[in-house]
Amino acid sequence: MVHFVGAGSGAADLITVRGKQYLEEADVVIYAGSLVNPQILDYTKDVCTIYNSAKMTLEDVISVMEKAEAAGKTTVRLHTGDPCIYGAIREQMDILDEKKIAYDYCPGVSAFCGAASALNLEYTLPEISQSVIITRMEGRTPVPERESIQSFAAHHATMVIFLSTGMLEELSRRLIEGGYEAETPAAIVYKATWPDEKKFICTVGTLAQTAKENNITKTALMIIGDAVKGAKYDRSKLYDPGFTTEFREATSTSKTM
Repeated sequence: MVHFVGAGSGAADLITVRGKQYLEEADVVIYAGSLVNPQILDYTKDVCTIYNSAKMTLEDVISVMEKAEAAGKTTVRLHTGDPCIYGAIREQMDILDEKKIAYDYCPGVSAFCGAASALNLEYTLPEISQSVIITRMEGRTPVPERESIQSFAAHHATMVIFLSTGMLEELSRRLIEGGYEAETPAAIVYKATWPDEKKFICTVGTLAQTAKENNITKTALMIIGDAVKGAKYDRSKLYDPGFTTEFREATSTSKTM
């Protein structure tokens, strides 16, 4: 059996209970060494064989899984955050399907959730933004033209941008070209929930300057939109005394925060 496990955003105790249990039981672990906190590997047993996938190809990873399966061993494929976001798990699963090797998938706490916790931020504020766009800039790996930063910026939703820390001047240019003002609130969160986490509030126009001043060159998320400041939003209807729900009747008028 192969268990795909999300390691969480960084802190070793943010792995799920299920994910920790899989690690404790694993005979083989293949982990994303460039991104997963190595402290999480402390949950493995002494006789577990550990591979760092940062030094491996897809074919190498599958070969390890095949050999473990043939030997009747349990494998954990440990990905950073939640592997449904930029985790490259589908290509692994498709090959396992072809080889008739059983697997399952244990979700994890994504870095975009970890970044929100670092800032005490709510992405979806009434009358500010009710949508979150998770995307990245194209680099060596392309992005479909229809999913350009400019096209998403036109919606003025909250944007969370992965894998783009080295391209912040270009990111700012594209966000402004798409419709954001240079003074739109923004944030940079470096290594969310890790011990050396850093967080900075800035604007769309000062993303690159903020990163440069604080020596942030990789492993950071950018958050764009008015939700970063969270000013002048409407209160939740669910808890508004002036709003009738299935469980209670309205008693008074609502207020704006």
